[in-house]
Amino acid sequence: MATREFRRDLLTTLLPGFEGPDAPGWVLDRLRAGLGGVCLFASNVASPAQLRGLVRALRAAGPDAVVAVDEEGGDVTRLHAATGSPYPGNALLGRLDDLALTERVARAVGDALAEVGVTVTFAPVADVNSNAANPVIGVRSFGADPALAARHTAAWVRGVQSAGVAASAKHFPGHGDTAEDSHLALPVVDLPLAELAARELRPFAAAIEAGTRTIMTSHVLLPQLDADAPATLSPRVLSGLLRGELGFDGVIVTDALDMHGASGVRGIPEAAVLALAAGCDLLCIGMDVSADTVDAIVAACERAVDDGRLTRARVTEAAARVRALGRSSPPLRRAGGAPSGAPAAEASAGRRSLEPVSPAELARGFEVRAGALDVLADAGGVGTVVRVDSAPNIAVGGVPWGPFAVPAGYRSWWPVAQGVRVAADRPLPDPRSLRGPILVIGKDLHRHDVARSAIDALRAGRDDVVVCDLGWPGDDRAYADVATFGASRVVGEALIGLIDDVLVR
Repeated sequence: MATREFRRDLLTTLLPGFEGPDAPGWVLDRLRAGLGGVCLFASNVASPAQLRGLVRALRAAGPDAVVAVDEEGGDVTRLHAATGSPYPGNALLGRLDDLALTERVARAVGDALAEVGVTVTFAPVADVNSNAANPVIGVRSFGADPALAARHTAAWVRGVQSAGVAASAKHFPGHGDTAEDSHLALPVVDLPLAELAARELRPFAAAIEAGTRTIMTSHVLLPQLDADAPATLSPRVLSGLLRGELGFDGVIVTDALDMHGASGVRGIPEAAVLALAAGCDLLCIGMDVSADTVDAIVAACERAVDDGRLTRARVTEAAARVRALGRSSPPLRRAGGAPSGAPAAEASAGRRSLEPVSPAELARGFEVRAGALDVLADAGGVGTVVRVDSAPNIAVGGVPWGPFAVPAGYRSWWPVAQGVRVAADRPLPDPRSLRGPILVIGKDLHRHDVARSAIDALRAGRDDVVVCDLGWPGDDRAYADVATFGASRVVGEALIGLIDDVLVR
């Protein structure tokens, strides 16, 4: 028979999301009853003032509640989902390899989150992107070099936590060597522990050494460690490897349990039971969660305790860690300011703390094929911009990207260029009808049939095509004359600046 105190402990392990700019009544009620917190998404953000008010209401209902968000800097942003992120993402930071810059970017992200009252960011991505075909990590990773990824992961942790916001290195024990998206499938990383330790685990070990408060799991199957359960649901991976061998004693958070890799064959309530039993402390449920789903998870956990598949001690331990995390959060800052005695937060979402880093300096991290931009310089302009649209992965969502996120007045070459959009349902016009030179702009171009087909058609019979990949380019760079390794708004500004510099030579 579950007691009220035990039900409160179960609620404390849960982190649902909800739609819209206002907290539903059921969320506030369950926060008062002990709900561990909420995870915010783009639909919850209308403006800084609105978000600050929402978080204030959430934290008033649950003073020890965790208020979390996926704010990675770069392509994955919730605070700047309407405009595109003002920060360079991990892959570009890795290419610049300036640890002080990485720490400053993370501090800027932390300041922006602390100003609106968010207490945890599910970042940094610590995955080593060793597979260029990866559909969900890519530019979210610091790179394919484990040592580089490790040192920048640690710098990002230090930076964001210096603002009082808890970091969450993800996706343990590594989602970089996959060709499938765990939102949609169950990826497999079939490597022995020795190889995992040499590559995948190094950034997580660095994050732990840097003091990361939380670590997020991945819904990835590692058959040489556990052939039966993905990492999120595996005691061998979490209790054995993460707790035992790596010595992590902070909060273990699940990636969203509504993802196929976790619940696709078993349902969310059963996935929650298995995740808790495996060693997870805080269960991120997903975006649009209902009161019925939360209640079903609590009921399933109560039955699992009665059946002996889950112990009360495990639930109590998890709830204690989550409450300690919530209690350690700094008080809400005043609008545009900070708690008494603390440095003022930057009202413009942390941009001042990035100065004097300019778009031109960020462009130093781009990879530009020798002579690739000569055709633009010779013509003194861009004749046609071909924008290649592909469906964004679920983690990124429909965020404005690259130069298309920059206000039109900032683009000196765009108003004089013909604009063409290409997508799966929008074929490329006759290449002969397009004014040259042609500048193709897209993301992860080598991975999409529509992109490869369009570029191949443009290049056939023309020598005035320049291809800009704002994602993670293929290993052979066949579809990337210019690779920016990111598509955030500030990266778009840097690309515009690069083109401008070429045109005024």
